[in-house]
Amino acid sequence: MTGSAAIHASAIAKTYGTGDAAVQALRGVDLQANFGEMVALVGPSGCGKTTLISILAGLLSRDGGELRLAGTDPDALDNNARTLWRREHVGFIFQQFNLVPQISVLENVAIPLLLRGDHRGTSLERAAQLLERVGLKGREASQPHKLSGGQQQRVAIARSLVHGPSILVCDEPTSALDGATGQRVMELVREQGCRPDRLVVLVTHDERIFHFADRIVHMDDGRVTRVVDAKSEVAALRAAQAMENPR
Repeated sequence: MTGSAAIHASAIAKTYGTGDAAVQALRGVDLQANFGEMVALVGPSGCGKTTLISILAGLLSRDGGELRLAGTDPDALDNNARTLWRREHVGFIFQQFNLVPQISVLENVAIPLLLRGDHRGTSLERAAQLLERVGLKGREASQPHKLSGGQQQRVAIARSLVHGPSILVCDEPTSALDGATGQRVMELVREQGCRPDRLVVLVTHDERIFHFADRIVHMDDGRVTRVVDAKSEVAALRAAQAMENPR
């Protein structure tokens, strides 16, 4: 399936509010992405990145345009079918983590598996494996409020990966992490999310993780302004840094 279309988005539009209070968040966004790759969305705050990934995750309906996610239009589904589709096919790393405070870290990570009816013991075992991969072995029984912000971020990342989603959507996945931890987490996201039947779409301001992506999609004022190869973007950034900081 590598190289086949995971996302086909054409002229996607979204407006918040009405009349004089209306704000056009997306103004005809075109985006194509294939299984097996990681696409990074970058641009200034308020340019529409979070709105776009919310639509791509099936969390928000669009006002106009065409969209197919792994062949499915989420807006064509009723609420129940849409929820089931999202539960099975989408993983989302929220910027605010959205962990359930009343249950353990281990149970938080296992939620996607438990919701789809997987065996509890198998689900918790898989969750423990992911927690170890993100450096939280030994914290399985802890409740989220006993963890630092960076640790909670890693729990959220493990939860998003545990069910092997077709489309992994990440909103600033390294925002609460130090540089070294961010690199380790992105290695895991790349390994787990960029398989032949999977795609990663991430929003980031962190130039340190650009090299994990295949393509960089620049957005501004609700539109895609340009799409560049990540290697070229990283090379240009390094060249600019070298000029600013000559030895």
